[in-house]
Amino acid sequence: MTNTPPPHAARAGHLSFAIFALARAHRAAAAAMLRALGLHPGQELLLMQLFERDGQTQSELLDSVGLDHSTVSKSLRRMQEAGLVTRRPNEDDRRALNVWLTDRGQAMREPIEAMWARLEEISTRDLDDQAISSFIVTARTIEQSVNDRGRKEPHRTSRETQGTT
Repeated sequence: MTNTPPPHAARAGHLSFAIFALARAHRAAAAAMLRALGLHPGQELLLMQLFERDGQTQSELLDSVGLDHSTVSKSLRRMQEAGLVTRRPNEDDRRALNVWLTDRGQAMREPIEAMWARLEEISTRDLDDQAISSFIVTARTIEQSVNDRGRKEPHRTSRETQGTT
């Protein structure tokens, strides 16, 4: 386990730097696994959404994966070129495109599920069930706080409030 301290410039953000380092390491591991499947990061998210409901519009996929429009468009183009999906005009709105899995795309379900299971094993191998549950709750709380930035007054620690009474 590496325990490299954050750079001096991040001294006021130890937790944020730890999240950054974790996300970077996790993404690198996932990217290597995806490359072995012939996929680019993010394509598996689109495929997983289509496994749940094939034939979604590009806009629906965009909303479900939380990536920007250009990233989704580029990914879908690459996936179409690789024979994983087809895009056809929507029957009700010719400006919209529906995305459908091909047989090759549908065949990616098991390898992607296995990849995520392996990534989970790697990520949790030194954690017990309680630590995993606690981490998930904490991660979701942090995610919500980050998503709500600017909408609420940030929580102030006792260290921050000691000099303000």
